[in-house]
Amino acid sequence: MVKEIIKEAEEKMKKSISVLKQDLSTMKAGRANPSILDRIEVDYYGTMTPLNQMANVSAPEPRILLIQPWDKSSIKNIEKAILVSDLGLNPSNDGAAIRLVIPELTEETRKNIVKNVKKAGEESKVAVRSIRRDANDKVKALKKDNSITEDEAKKAEDDIQKKTDSFIKEIENLVEIKEKEVMTV
Repeated sequence: MVKEIIKEAEEKMKKSISVLKQDLSTMKAGRANPSILDRIEVDYYGTMTPLNQMANVSAPEPRILLIQPWDKSSIKNIEKAILVSDLGLNPSNDGAAIRLVIPELTEETRKNIVKNVKKAGEESKVAVRSIRRDANDKVKALKKDNSITEDEAKKAEDDIQKKTDSFIKEIENLVEIKEKEVMTV
């Protein structure tokens, strides 16, 4: 019973880490990275469709993203979706493909991105700590029902804390790596 609680908490913590990795990958760092367009959805014949499901997105040069739609008639809609997004990029269209030039990051932009990276890291830490609290509450409930002994409860809480500490450390490492990436581009 206790093992299931710990395993469930660990799975939820892993999901928090994967969400953080996804969030960090979509933050632009001054380098052309196709994943910054993962959140863009395009109105395609009345249906909101993810951009990466209707076009090939590549980075042929370090500062340029190339979007090659499979249906050339969707170029205008793709351009519009990029313009209304929060990316702040201006698409240039040659009729067959769209090019996005990733601008040099200003010092102010870098600081804003780092602030957002830290915020995402803190949100992930809060999520992991919340998972720890829920798991500890389940262990305490088992102890209260006399389903487990006090020693078993203490050991379970220690195990949950060790897992929490390792996931918090991983979050801090991911945030630090992304900060360095943003500041050195």
